[in-house]
Amino acid sequence: MSEVTTPEVRPARPYFSSGPCAKPPGWTPEKIATESLGRSHRAKIGKSRLGYCIDLMRELLRLPDTHRIGIVPGSDTGAFEMAMWTMLGARPVTTLAWESFGEGWVTDAAKQLKLDPTVIRADYGELPDLSQVDWSNDVLFTWNGTTSGVRVPDGDWIAADRAGLSFADATSAVFAYDLPWDKIDVATFSWQKVLGGEGGHGVLILGPRAVERLESYTPAWPLPKVFRLMSKGALAEGVFKGETINTPSMLAVEDAIFALEWAKSLGGLDGLKARSDANAAALDKIVAERDWLSHLAADPAIRSKTSVCLSVAGADADFIKRFAGLLEKEGAAYDIAGYRDAPPGLRIWCGATVDTADIEVLGPWLDWAYAELRK
Repeated sequence: MSEVTTPEVRPARPYFSSGPCAKPPGWTPEKIATESLGRSHRAKIGKSRLGYCIDLMRELLRLPDTHRIGIVPGSDTGAFEMAMWTMLGARPVTTLAWESFGEGWVTDAAKQLKLDPTVIRADYGELPDLSQVDWSNDVLFTWNGTTSGVRVPDGDWIAADRAGLSFADATSAVFAYDLPWDKIDVATFSWQKVLGGEGGHGVLILGPRAVERLESYTPAWPLPKVFRLMSKGALAEGVFKGETINTPSMLAVEDAIFALEWAKSLGGLDGLKARSDANAAALDKIVAERDWLSHLAADPAIRSKTSVCLSVAGADADFIKRFAGLLEKEGAAYDIAGYRDAPPGLRIWCGATVDTADIEVLGPWLDWAYAELRK
């Protein structure tokens, strides 16, 4: 085989991890507001900044006043488990799983809460038959499967007259798609995905039907303090006004505010969606031009525009590890190996904090790494 030429141009910001994701363009530590650091989160300044963060999220997500937003511990996992532990058990449960985190919610519902859920599965790269869902049940699903690159196409499959609650793990979907909030009773996410924020904190969004469940139902199992959303028989409204259950990192909050203000400067949700769409289109072009590269999610209608998962012809886990290692060593792409539970492949984050120009120059580097390993 002829000698492989190393590409001359590298991505300016080779950060393609699917979480924590690339920081917003122009981010530096010096740009983070620090006035709230070293102060109590319950002091006026702390509560003010937490409240401002919540207000920015509401504005950017175009969230109706009917829905509450709370900052909670434990990243998206903590937020989703908080919702499960506090609201499940009142009705039968259906869990949808087509990737690793969806399977995690199956485990929680079946083995931890022992609810004997109905489980509807699909293989990586595919979506289950959503018409099978019985909306007399509470239904748990991931809106955008970070580890499979598969998303639900829209909210049309969620019954408007549902008796059960819809629980959407939306951590790789918020700020990248238009979400139908009238169809979502519970949504969770973390700042570390599309906003490129720091990890450790989750965001819990509750619609009015979820609040009604909390106020009318008491689970059979004990709840740890960090999961308790009720106080003296009523919803702890302070949680949704910046009075967090436990001590938050104000540095992480200020970092999230920076990202949210950056997003607002782009035109809000529309600007974020446009950047993500452009990134996904640039990567689609790279894939289409290479016969050794393909999308794990073959159907474009259910293909993620943020966590894009790719298959490499003939590659096993060791090949992918070495492939990603070569690119990291060259400073051309960081953290692009697929998730450990997924089929061997690449995973390239195309969320809004990534620059399209960096996706575009990634193609020759993928060619170089593939050729180097096949010498």
